[in-house]
Parts: sequence; structure tokens; C-alpha cells
Amino acid sequence: MKKKSKYNVCVVGAGVVGIEMLRCLRRRNFPFGALRVFARSNRDIEVDGQTYQVEAITPEGFSGIDIALFAGTEGEKGAAVTYAHQAVSRGAVVIDNGADFRMDKNVPLVVPEVNATDIKKHKGIIANPNCSTVQMVVALWPIYKKAGIKRVVVTTLQASSGAGRAAVEQLNQETSRIASRGFASVQVEAQDNIKKAMPQQLAYNVFPHIGGLSDDDYTSEEWKLVRETHKIMHDDKIKISATTVRVPVRTGHSESVYIETFEPLAPEKVKSILAKAPGVIVIDELGKNLYPMPKDAESKDEVFVGRIRRDPFVKNGLWLWVVADNLLKGAALNAVQIAEHLL
Repeated sequence: MKKKSKYNVCVVGAGVVGIEMLRCLRRRNFPFGALRVFARSNRDIEVDGQTYQVEAITPEGFSGIDIALFAGTEGEKGAAVTYAHQAVSRGAVVIDNGADFRMDKNVPLVVPEVNATDIKKHKGIIANPNCSTVQMVVALWPIYKKAGIKRVVVTTLQASSGAGRAAVEQLNQETSRIASRGFASVQVEAQDNIKKAMPQQLAYNVFPHIGGLSDDDYTSEEWKLVRETHKIMHDDKIKISATTVRVPVRTGHSESVYIETFEPLAPEKVKSILAKAPGVIVIDELGKNLYPMPKDAESKDEVFVGRIRRDPFVKNGLWLWVVADNLLKGAALNAVQIAEHLL
């Protein structure tokens, strides 16, 4: 990218991720000149006291744009399918948070703490991984470099905001309605007239269904953890199995991650390695009730790791508990970090 003092940036999408992208750009003092917001229709939005004029997206709107951040919508075909190549043809570099280009062999899939050098391989489009993948590989990469990893078994506990603003609103409404009945029943009733963004009730409930049905009765979200990790870490020999679960949390994904390393690593050594790793904070004092929790990770940039312990029955087996803000490190922040490396 041609070196400049200021870069013209656009954010495509004015939902929860798009708003966090705007916040990240300002908070991190990104050297933007023009900062524009594109979406389906014209309107004004206010973010932290700053008013943005949202413009209806058109191919011509990308003229003069240096970096286009596409907020994306998990599980759906994003605006990038229609407009990414239009933006590239007009001179922009696209950083896409959606799923559409992640497994394209010509598109780098990047987590800067892991594979920032892949950014150099871009041909106009760089992909942001799935939120659950991002936080997992940030935690695993320092261990992988030290001892190798041959197996990963992960269960994710994913917040409602991972499915967008409508899912958060569903959680809020369901929680309010149930609480107003004095907890006589934790079932949401038809007469509650709650618009559902999720296939199941969110409040006072968990369900193991994120994404569509895919190969071998796994969901598409579960396969993302496998295939994206292989691509980012440049190692498709790692055996990865995942279960993804939606939980009644507003923001902040948690993951129970089991790994087997090739070389032995004591838990204290793992804590030391992770404590020195970029973008990682270790919180692991069970006796003092200190461990990562989504309520504490919300609005934080880092990936938090705790409950680091060995498997007493399997040689080189280790458990980790990994928590991060899915809207920040899992989406908006990671995209802005890619843009920073790009410069």
C-alpha cells in the first residue's frame, strides 16, 4: 500500500460490529482522513457522541477509498460478495469480517498475533476469521510454537451478540418477561410475542446449535474452528473437534479447550509462555476465585486464559479456559489490527 500520512477508510455495515469498528479506529488513533459508513440505506447514527452519516452503498462509493472494512454477518452472505471486488477495482484493500472469502486460497486469513506475515500475500482482499477461531488461535499459537499441538477438543460458550443486535434484544426481552412472572416458569410463552432471532429460547437456556448443518452432523460453526485454524496456523495435521453452544450472555465468548502437545509442558510453563504472549492476559488463581469470565472481558481487547491444568490421565494433555470479547478481538479489533499491519 502506498505510504501516506492519512488514509481514506470506509466501514461497510452499521450493526454491532460496524459500530465497534468505528470505535476501534478512533480509540487506536488510526491515521484516517475521510471516514465513511456504508449500509443498505441513508441515515444518521450516533456512536459515543459522534454522529456519522450512513450512505447507501454503491460501487461508485468506493472511489478514493484506501481501506474498506466490511463488518459482515456471520452465517449469511455478506455485502462483500457483491461489493468487495468493486472496491478492489477502485483501489481499495478490503478487510472482510464475513465468512465468504475465508477459505479462498487466494485470500489470506489473518490473526495478527499469529500470522501477520500472510498479509503481504493479499491480492486486494484479506479475511477476518470467525470470532471463536480468533481467540482460540491467539491462545494456542504460543504453545504450538514451543511444543507443537497434535490434538484440540473445544467446546465454545458463545454470547448472544455473536448473532447480532436482534439476538441480544431477544435475550433482553425473554429475560425481562420471565423475571416479571416471578420465575414461576422459565419457558417463554407464545403470548409473550417475542421476535426470535435464534432457533431456541436464549434466556435461562443453552443450546448446542450455532450455524447450519454440515458434514458428519457437525454445524458449519464447528467446522469453521477446524478449517480456519488449519489455515491460520499453516498446519492441517492438527486433529480438531468442536462443539459450539449458545449461552445467555450478552457479549464475550468462552471456550473450554483441551489440547495434546507433542512435547511435554508443565502447567506453570504454559502460564509463563502465555503471560509473555502478545494480546494474552493470564488470570489463573482458582483458590482466590480468579479466572476469566465474559462479564470482565467485555470491552477489553485482550484474550484471557485461565484454568490451565494438566490431564492426569493423558500424557501431554492440557486444559485451558479462553475468554474474549467476540465483538472486539473476535471481529472489529482484529480487522483494525490487520489494517494497522497493512500500513
